[in-house]
Amino acid sequence: MAFDKDGNGFTFVFATVMVVIVATLLALASISLKPFQQKNVSEEKMQNILKTISVDCSREEAPGIFAEYVKKRVVLDYTSKIISENEGAIDKMDKTDAFNINTKKEYKGLDENERNYPLYICEKDGKTYYVIPVVGSGLWGPIWGYIALESDLNTVYGASFAHDKETPGLGAEINTAEFQAQFPGEQLFDENGNFVSIKVIKGGARPEDLHGVDAITGGTITSNGVTKMIERTFKVYETYFNTVK
Repeated sequence: MAFDKDGNGFTFVFATVMVVIVATLLALASISLKPFQQKNVSEEKMQNILKTISVDCSREEAPGIFAEYVKKRVVLDYTSKIISENEGAIDKMDKTDAFNINTKKEYKGLDENERNYPLYICEKDGKTYYVIPVVGSGLWGPIWGYIALESDLNTVYGASFAHDKETPGLGAEINTAEFQAQFPGEQLFDENGNFVSIKVIKGGARPEDLHGVDAITGGTITSNGVTKMIERTFKVYETYFNTVK
């Protein structure tokens, strides 16, 4: 039976076939590109962790030097109890390895007491550093990053932040070198050993304040998001820090 090419039936069938073909091609493209996307994400993650301990490298170079600086990968639970420890090569199929934990996905889908809390113990120039992932909420979406502490488990050595879709020129400034450069030297605990965290302060922090940095002008909600994610995350690690100290 011949189709009437000018009729509605032919138009409907043609449109349906084209939708199926395009959807199939897109699905095949997505499947074929997934390994490359995962590789890029993994390399970028290594690069950002290394950045917090002042190891500058390209994304492509990161896998080759990651193990040179990151000596141990630890996972804690909400009570600061160690769940797993890994050294050496990363097995991408090992879901207990700290490197394979998707902190952004857990932040979105799990309650705080159900999440895993990764920790990277690094060594550089004979010194030990502890790198911790942080995840929170900005104005328009998730914000995240890594903060490296010196061996006293109090003083920030380096910080790296990123975002999904914060406003350019405002909240998006959290991923700039200028904003991140405020964090080295800041401290999580006061002189009495009490956890006070680090706050991003609207109007600016006092020069002598070891627990505050300047907020982003016009980016109050994103700045508050950074404050909350640091305080919430590092509070979980407090017991571990006290044990190691």
